[in-house]
Amino acid sequence: MKVAPRFGAGHRILVTGGAGFVPSHLVDVLLDRGCTVVAVDNFITGSKENVAHLAERPTFTLVEADISDGLPTHHPALAERFDAILHMASPASPTDFATIPIEILRVGSVATLHLLDRAVADGARFLLASTSEAYGDPKEHPQRETYWGNVNPIGVRSVYDEAKRFAEAATMAYHRRHGLDVAIVRIFNTYGPRMRPDDGRAIPTFVAQALRGEPITVHGTGAQTRSICYVDDLVRGILLLLDSTETGPINCGTEHEMSMRQLAELIVSLSDSTSEVTYVTRAADDPEMRRPDLTLARDLLGYEPRVAPEDGLRRTIDHFRKRLG
Repeated sequence: MKVAPRFGAGHRILVTGGAGFVPSHLVDVLLDRGCTVVAVDNFITGSKENVAHLAERPTFTLVEADISDGLPTHHPALAERFDAILHMASPASPTDFATIPIEILRVGSVATLHLLDRAVADGARFLLASTSEAYGDPKEHPQRETYWGNVNPIGVRSVYDEAKRFAEAATMAYHRRHGLDVAIVRIFNTYGPRMRPDDGRAIPTFVAQALRGEPITVHGTGAQTRSICYVDDLVRGILLLLDSTETGPINCGTEHEMSMRQLAELIVSLSDSTSEVTYVTRAADDPEMRRPDLTLARDLLGYEPRVAPEDGLRRTIDHFRKRLG
């Protein structure tokens, strides 16, 4: 299966959360395709530094706004029609769940509805960045898109899990009611340059600790697993889905599953660190395992992850080494 590029020169693309980790990489590729890209971000977790290198590109516009309040259509770049809307905005770190829970709920619900209305008005393709967290602490392994999940609706992680599940429901409601051209991607654990060092997720935490020679703090026994995906692989998968006519949801990630203990030890080794692995109390509702079933992505999109964990982690470590000095 080969998906032909559908969006390129002459197309206008809106990317919400465009100064964030994954969205900023998407913006790079879309601009290189010849698209005109408008990125909207309120910088609650995004960073202007992630898109600073694009400041002189005439086909790129960065708008500071909170999309939960609706798009500020008085801005000239937002007044014109879009061919595609990529709703990528949402804090996604476990540390964010406790500090900005209402903001997370609003961007998954109110902001999603605002953007779906805009997509209907523009006749745009709408792509929702959903998450493997929609599966909760899964009782199916690996996780297929047909699995409905095992989510605690009132737990500390629920603000993110349920916001994304609502966003998926809203997206499909607009698809059925209005015939809107939509796509849902369920993103599994992704890492790479432009992550926040204080992100709170495992890889940036472990890398920052290793480079500083600090103890590597693994939660629980470290036996819980994640399947880690380098950002370039994820971006390629998302754009394959955008270019296709598929609705989804479709998993995107890799099958490079490893325990948190193995991940910590690998990062220590790759960074030539003297850090030792230590263990701290495990967070509530922390999923026991994560690995996507990629059958749909392969069969429908021709997607295949390419970057091995060692290669991706080396690139990420090099990025953090320069950033942390």
